[in-house]
Amino acid sequence: MGNRLSKIATRTGDKGTTGLGDGTRVDKDALRVHAMGDVDETNSQIGVLICEDIPEKMRQELLSIQHDLFDMGGELCIPGYTLITDAQVERLDALLAEYNAGLAPLKDFILPGGSRAAAIAHVCRTVCRRAERAIVTVGKSETINEAPRQYMNRLSDLMFVLSRVLNQLHSGSDVLWEKDRHR
Repeated sequence: MGNRLSKIATRTGDKGTTGLGDGTRVDKDALRVHAMGDVDETNSQIGVLICEDIPEKMRQELLSIQHDLFDMGGELCIPGYTLITDAQVERLDALLAEYNAGLAPLKDFILPGGSRAAAIAHVCRTVCRRAERAIVTVGKSETINEAPRQYMNRLSDLMFVLSRVLNQLHSGSDVLWEKDRHR
């Protein structure tokens, strides 16, 4: 890989195409490329969250998720290739159960916000949902494994739960939506 990354400006994409991992060239606005970009953006947003004041255990879990998202980019980049497994989805299920256990049940909708870290977790959640939609769209026209879609679904749920945990740690509570505030 060292030789592949030794030259970043290759100019091979100047005409609006990009190379997939299997060597084929596709338009830069192809559905698969959109999905890869949205997964990459999710990964980048999680990188921003990791820079915040968060518990070390959560930081390490998010770092592991970043590695998973890099794997997912590889899977999306090589049609027919599998890198995301059921075990990775199950790991997210376990994290969801663990973090959700300490939270009070929601009786109202919450607004993205509260502490800075929680607000960033909400941004991660929304970008992740976009990536999930892009993966679903790819799956309508190309064969794609189920695990990436499931992973992104669980990850967006986890980011919602983490936003609540982070609000509990930093500001004490979620920001509740006031349904009848103008009446």
